[in-house]
Amino acid sequence: LAMDKMKDLSLKETMIRQELLEVEGVPLTQPIASIWDQVWKFQARPDDVLIATYAKAGTTWTQEIVDMVQQNGDIDKCKRETTYKRHPFLEWFLAEPPSLRLELAEAMPSPRTIKTHLPVQLLPPSFWEQNCKIIYVARNAKDNLVSYYHFHRMNKALPDPGTWEEFVEKFMTGKVLWGSWYDHVKEWWKAKDEHRILYLFYEDMKENPKREIQKIAKFLEKDLSQEVLNKIVHNTSFEVMKDNPMANYTRDFQGIMDHSISPFMRKGTVADWKNHFTVAQNEKFDEDYKKKMSDTSLGFRMEL
Repeated sequence: LAMDKMKDLSLKETMIRQELLEVEGVPLTQPIASIWDQVWKFQARPDDVLIATYAKAGTTWTQEIVDMVQQNGDIDKCKRETTYKRHPFLEWFLAEPPSLRLELAEAMPSPRTIKTHLPVQLLPPSFWEQNCKIIYVARNAKDNLVSYYHFHRMNKALPDPGTWEEFVEKFMTGKVLWGSWYDHVKEWWKAKDEHRILYLFYEDMKENPKREIQKIAKFLEKDLSQEVLNKIVHNTSFEVMKDNPMANYTRDFQGIMDHSISPFMRKGTVADWKNHFTVAQNEKFDEDYKKKMSDTSLGFRMEL
């Protein structure tokens, strides 16, 4: 136990915040940039399911829903491993402590479910070549920004967010990990017309989880009974998942994520941005938002 404690402590001391490096104009962490060739050459398989999102848009929630649908609502099967190990995170890599990267996905038997936060133009081409099914989830910009800010505060593998004001500025200019939210949601929205992509909205999932879970089941060609559907709705609710150690990230990244600063499962609500933005910030954000989103048919609800 003493050794473990020491390891934990030494990890806390040595965990240095990452700098960002651009890959094709998109800011990524230095470790991800260092293995970029490997990521780009990743070999998808035709029966892979990819869950793609901008970070903090409901990724873990969607992963849990997809797993539950695939396992026909079998809770025990969904607790076989943590989210991180059930669904390899395609591009993620930390040099210290060494994390399994692509090897985790490569060694996994088919059918695989894989997670990514990559913008469309950086997705390894084999996913398009294999015509994989992709589920994309988008969350309104303001709530996404708030969640991302708190995530930066508690996750030492990410750059320091700076003050709230500074982070808002970084987010608006796309100077954050995985790049511009605006480009991310717009480009994936365009891609859905060319590829097998189910494009979902966090706000719709909050408003009517059953309806959205049914869409996911249909997309995955799973026929679920009402009973199983209701079970999935219950077990993928925020309250249940917050207490599920296989989904709330308390078992992975220990010493990297500090849940005492801000828990990984923080609020899971719509319109929490109202508790963060000042009137002036909100006006400035809205004006900029209108410009950046003027060239798309994509629309978001900032509140329910």
